[in-house]
Amino acid sequence: MSGPRPDQFHHLRVRANGLSFHVAEAGGGDRLALCLHGFPECWYSWRHQMPLLARLGYRVWAPDLRGYGESDRPTAVRDYAIETLMEDVAGLIDASGARETLLVVHDWGGIVGWFFALRKIRPLHRLVCMNIPHPGAALEAAGLRQRLRSWYVLFFQLPWLPERLLAGGGGKRVGRMLRQSARVPGAFDDADLEVFRFNATLPGAARAMIHYYRALLRGGFRRQISLGFPPIDVPTLLLWGTEDVALGIELTRPTPRYVPDLTLRLIPGVGHWVQQEAPEAVNAMLEAWLTNQPVPEAQPAGGAHG
Repeated sequence: MSGPRPDQFHHLRVRANGLSFHVAEAGGGDRLALCLHGFPECWYSWRHQMPLLARLGYRVWAPDLRGYGESDRPTAVRDYAIETLMEDVAGLIDASGARETLLVVHDWGGIVGWFFALRKIRPLHRLVCMNIPHPGAALEAAGLRQRLRSWYVLFFQLPWLPERLLAGGGGKRVGRMLRQSARVPGAFDDADLEVFRFNATLPGAARAMIHYYRALLRGGFRRQISLGFPPIDVPTLLLWGTEDVALGIELTRPTPRYVPDLTLRLIPGVGHWVQQEAPEAVNAMLEAWLTNQPVPEAQPAGGAHG
């Protein structure tokens, strides 16, 4: 799918939590839209949403998370503890100097984002989550089928092999995974895949990506569970592509018990990479919600592409 390319955005370095982050920027002003990508992606995952958010009056920051892309890449598993990842987000918000923050998250960025909102690390004005369940809802709803779907999390605990497979063949596996798991044909063109492939083959990048999973299972998730799941009082929009191969739709169902001010929209015929597979549908919902208009329902079977 054609869309904005990397050179259509401003790129800067931002110091936060002791690291240097590469950040793609659009728009300006003192209202921050901070967009956190997932695995195995980079800032480019938000290329379709950045112009919209800028038009709505936000200064949009889409960073490469620590270990990804052109951001700094610590080497130890402990450097990717969930608490450290939350402090990265806090540091980016502080560095922006913004008066309010909209947090927009997907996949691994969403794991960090949900916990960031739960722990109230910094005030949030609004929260948007895409194809990542609230952790409490996920614990409540995950059955045997979901556990089988999540087999790769256990595989990632092995030493050296997962990162070798991920980055092997010049990163071609990353491209194949994105394209084959998408449910909307043409969601990723060759130029899109080249961005993700290149970032995955940077020295140490694949290992850093896998360290997120290692740190979570080696104590991070257990620590967060022990702190409980108080209600999130921030207005929250949850968008979900119903054909996600990794995360079942049943994980969304308990969410209203954890997030009282919740708007949930399902997008039929769309997979895990929802904001890239169905950018028109996602953007229409996002714009309506941010401007306090009725949030539209999606058209089935990827019809949002037109």
